[in-house]
Amino acid sequence: MNGAHRWRPNPAPQSEEELLERAREMAGQPLASLAQGQAVTVPVDSRRAKGWAGQLIEAYLGATAGSLSEPDFQIIGVELKTIPVNARGEPRESTYVCTVPLMGESSVDWHGCNVQRKLARVLWVPILTDKATAPGDRIIGWPLLWSPSPEQASDLQADWQELMDMVCLGELESISAHHGTCLQIRPKAANSRARSWGIGESGEHVRTLPRGFYLRPGFTRGILQQHYAL
Repeated sequence: MNGAHRWRPNPAPQSEEELLERAREMAGQPLASLAQGQAVTVPVDSRRAKGWAGQLIEAYLGATAGSLSEPDFQIIGVELKTIPVNARGEPRESTYVCTVPLMGESSVDWHGCNVQRKLARVLWVPILTDKATAPGDRIIGWPLLWSPSPEQASDLQADWQELMDMVCLGELESISAHHGTCLQIRPKAANSRARSWGIGESGEHVRTLPRGFYLRPGFTRGILQQHYAL
C-alpha cells in the first residue's frame, strides 16, 4: 500500500438483504471501477496488491470490524471472504480465516471460538484472477451468502479440535500443512522476524512465528461447486 490509498467506507449494511444487494451491484465490474468510486489508487502490479482487493471490497460494502476478531459486518454477524478464482471458477489459493491463539486462550470450546464465529455466516465474493491480469482488471464475481452445512460444520470442528489440541500440548512446531482435512494452520507474518508467544514442548512459553487458520482450496471449491454451475 502507499499513501495514495484513501479508504472511504460506505455506511454499514443493516441487514443481510442490504449487504447482498450491495454485493450484487459490484458483480461483473473490474476492481479498477470500484476503486475509482472509492477514490483509491490501483496498484500497478500484483506484488503491491497483497490484500488490496479485500480492503477495497470491505470499504465498498461497509465492513466495520477492521482488525477485531469479529465478523466483518458486526451489526448483522456476517464475515466477508474474497476468494481469487481461475477461469474455471476454482479457488487459486487457501483462504485465511483468523489468527491462531498460540497460548491456547479461547480454545476450550468450538462453539464461540474465533473460527466458528467467523465461518457461521460468510459472504463469499469470487474475483477472477490470473497472473497475466493487472490487479485493476480483475473481475468481481457473483456473491454468495453461505453458512456451513451440519456436515461441513462437523468437519471444521474436528479439524479445529485436533489442531488446537496440538497447540495446547506444545506441538506447534510439529503442525504441518498436512494436518486437517478442510482447516489448516500455517505461518502468518508480515516478515520472517515477527514473533508471538506460544507453548513449548515442556509447557514453557516460547517465541514463535504467528500462525493463522486457513481453509483448504478443496473445501472452498466444494462450496463454490455446490452453489454455482461450475
